[in-house]
Amino acid sequence: MINNDLIFQLINIIGTAAFAVSGYLVGYRKRLDILGVIIVALLTAVGGGMMRDALVGKIPVIFKNNSALWTIFITLIVSWGCHMQSQRHHMLLSWFVAADALGLAAFSLTGAEVGISLHLNWFGVITLAFVTAVGGGILRDILVNEMPIILRRDIYGTIAIFIAFLLCVLNHFQCITPLSINILFIGGVIFRLIVYHCNIALPGFQKRRNYKI
Repeated sequence: MINNDLIFQLINIIGTAAFAVSGYLVGYRKRLDILGVIIVALLTAVGGGMMRDALVGKIPVIFKNNSALWTIFITLIVSWGCHMQSQRHHMLLSWFVAADALGLAAFSLTGAEVGISLHLNWFGVITLAFVTAVGGGILRDILVNEMPIILRRDIYGTIAIFIAFLLCVLNHFQCITPLSINILFIGGVIFRLIVYHCNIALPGFQKRRNYKI
């Protein structure tokens, strides 16, 4: 019988691998050397989790458990072996968007699960989910001198908040099951992909202009 803990562990592995792929692709696009690509992939995959653990006063899991490191290492080897970086631009973009969607949904859930296990209130749960989901991406983008996705006109962090909120609702009614977790995960991934392909964005405070300030 598959329990909730196992589902969250599997989703965490999926998120780690997915964000490692997104970091790998960004590192290649920025023409970094091997060490640079590894650093970007590593921080993308575990940066959010490290921020989350720091917020709740815990030693980051990656310092005690090697599973994330093995996941990242194997993912990078497979990505390089498949010559993922040699594909055409539109395929690289598709891979990046898909990996980012998987990582966002996965880490939103695992971050929220940590908050629930610590018996935090809804704000605490949503905050941990948000930090876990977007923290690695922020570090990745800062390292390569790009504006973080979360600050652009895109529904990105909002998805993490929404997923965490739904998990809080399920927890309130004691309805967190392997099925409901998987539905949230798959739904989050699909929602992110729809948002990207339909170019759905949050409203800004001012209209875009053709010149820079």
